Amino acid sequence: MDLVQIEKDVKQVTMELLEAAKLEEGEAIVIGGSTSEIIGEHLGSSTNMEVAETVVNAIVTILKENKIYPVIQSCEHINRALVVEKEYAKKHNLEPVNVVPIQSAGGGFATAAMELLDNPVVVEHVGVKAGIDIGDVFIGMHIKGVGVVVRSDIKEIGKAHLSMIRTRAKLIGGDRSKHF
Repeated sequence: MDLVQIEKDVKQVTMELLEAAKLEEGEAIVIGGSTSEIIGEHLGSSTNMEVAETVVNAIVTILKENKIYPVIQSCEHINRALVVEKEYAKKHNLEPVNVVPIQSAGGGFATAAMELLDNPVVVEHVGVKAGIDIGDVFIGMHIKGVGVVVRSDIKEIGKAHLSMIRTRAKLIGGDRSKHF
């Protein structure tokens, strides 16, 4: 496992998604991932906190620099709840839930986010315009609108499949309508 390469790849794809999604200051990106998949194991079988901290820290640092909020998805054991900054939750009227993600129930990414975010809370649902999915953990339930795949030359982070998504406004009005 090459943490330097993982960090480098994560930084690159995060910048690619920011460029493709064209988010405004104060918007958010959902990040979901499996450290087990990154190290070449089956989903949920071998959580690796060193990998989680590397990936989450790399993404969070870039998002903060760009004034975009990180939304970190937990695992299915706590219903894919999300770790967000308390400020983001308040701004979007998201009600915090009573759970603390841990390695065995929440997963590595959410556990790392609890340590890395400034003032983390856990919420059940968001609707954001972009996301990074490392290891096929299905972040789509947290994306709003019409999803558009974002491609990168990087296809895997470690050994985990990478997919990214952004949204676009719905096209309405038919053939005679003008769209931007």
